[in-house]
Amino acid sequence: MLKFDIEKKNGLMRVGVIHTPHGDIHTPAFVGAATRATVKALTMKEMRELGSQAILANTYHLILRPGVDLIKEAGGLAKFSSWHGPTFTDSGGFQIFSLPDVKITEEGVKFKSHIDGATFELTPEKSMQAQWAIGADIHMAFDHLANSENYDDMEIAMHRTHAWLDRCVEEHKRLANGCLSTGPAGSCPPPLHSKLSGGPPPEPSPVDVPQYLYAVVQGGTFLDLRAQSAKYCASKDVDGFGIGGVFTAEGMAEMLKTVNRILPENKPRHLLGMGQEPIDLFDGAENGCDTFDCVGPTRMARNGSLYTYDGRINIKNAKYTHDFRPLMEDCDCECCKNYTRAYLHHLFKTDEITAKVLASIHNEHFVVSVVDKIRESILSDTFSDYKSTFLSRYYHK
Repeated sequence: MLKFDIEKKNGLMRVGVIHTPHGDIHTPAFVGAATRATVKALTMKEMRELGSQAILANTYHLILRPGVDLIKEAGGLAKFSSWHGPTFTDSGGFQIFSLPDVKITEEGVKFKSHIDGATFELTPEKSMQAQWAIGADIHMAFDHLANSENYDDMEIAMHRTHAWLDRCVEEHKRLANGCLSTGPAGSCPPPLHSKLSGGPPPEPSPVDVPQYLYAVVQGGTFLDLRAQSAKYCASKDVDGFGIGGVFTAEGMAEMLKTVNRILPENKPRHLLGMGQEPIDLFDGAENGCDTFDCVGPTRMARNGSLYTYDGRINIKNAKYTHDFRPLMEDCDCECCKNYTRAYLHHLFKTDEITAKVLASIHNEHFVVSVVDKIRESILSDTFSDYKSTFLSRYYHK
């Protein structure tokens, strides 16, 4: 079982530590979205320097390129990407169900690669096998994300998610015994190191290192479905929980209250795909979430939309041509310590690659540091003041 220590609680809010084979995550924490085993425009060294504690990769994308067998051969996601810290994988369900012409059955899904049109089939078992080969510390169960706001469609998708969760749990347990074969449960040979006699064990493969499974709570905007899903997921032998299918902050706080009052307190909770807007982070932490991930901060950065404490600015605007101030006076990221708004404006207007690098460093650092300060404010019993002051300034309220 994944070890999770809670250091302080205040209502649903908590500060804790998730202990993984590749290191600890001090929560609440923002997890870098390393979709294809990289955070766009940033090196892993830059991610460490800006304060990121963990990364999350996408199983769908890694199945397509470079292939999970290659990542396993390299020693797993952390080693392959030179990320010296905790790792997550999501199941890729969000991306798969966003594709056209996806065929969904109770068995799994069939879809075509967006790269070359090749046909793939992914089942709960194959998702688990792929994530074990990738070798992340924490996996997300394969879930059905309904592309609908209809109650009946959402209920069907939720029940399918639950059925798939049962299969993910069984396959995860089988793989935890040390084998990625597709044979029946119990047919796996013992791990390589158990067959050696004398001498040091070999370098561990991803299969030999403990890996952990999160169930994913679904149900859309319907609180009764969310409660039902949370109860079902809470009843399963899993290590933590992802909360999926959230796309806007509207109604999110109430939904998270409903879900996190049901989920067991002693297991970590990850809010999937949210964190582009600072209010997402405050609402998530306040209502019991421990980790977050989102591609939004770096995606916006590459388009010149940059965070400041007074809200986002578009650095491409002409008014920054002669603005020789740092992007943010009180920010200690590489971008703000060394470069001016005028320089960033110049880089974007001339379409220099460096523009995307510096902007991404700043935006990712901004979001990581906001969550770090949320953690500090919970510890110091100043969360309400910090939230009010931050959001009033950021959203000009």
